[in-house]
Amino acid sequence: MPAWMDVRMDREKIVPPVGASTATQSLSSVPASNRLAGPGSELEASYRAIPGLLFRIRSVAIITAFSMNCYFEDIQGRGPFKSWHHRHEFAAETRDGIPGAIIRDIVDYEVGFGPLGSLANALFVGPQMKRTFAYRQKKVAQLI
Repeated sequence: MPAWMDVRMDREKIVPPVGASTATQSLSSVPASNRLAGPGSELEASYRAIPGLLFRIRSVAIITAFSMNCYFEDIQGRGPFKSWHHRHEFAAETRDGIPGAIIRDIVDYEVGFGPLGSLANALFVGPQMKRTFAYRQKKVAQLI
């Protein structure tokens, strides 16, 4: 996420995916960032929707589906949207003889609040989502 969003992970409940090796899931020996989060896992985060905003928005993502090296899905358990469903897809791909991966995000969300929410989505939420995912795409490419 972009640094200006000041994202914090406030709470996590990690449920290993079915069939995950217990050696890779030991809570004491593996940092949370390296554990696999299967269905039933909950991640609570807070962030700033606008740079410098004094209050933080809190949301809880609940992992609902997981397939190793293929995809995982989350929904909003609590947060700013009326509804939220996010599918993260991964696929191996070779370009110019170099092996790599394609990462695709499919997000379906609803702001809520009727016409006011539609206006907020057109003016702020939608463009902000596009900027955030464009940043994420660029950052993942740099990291990998």
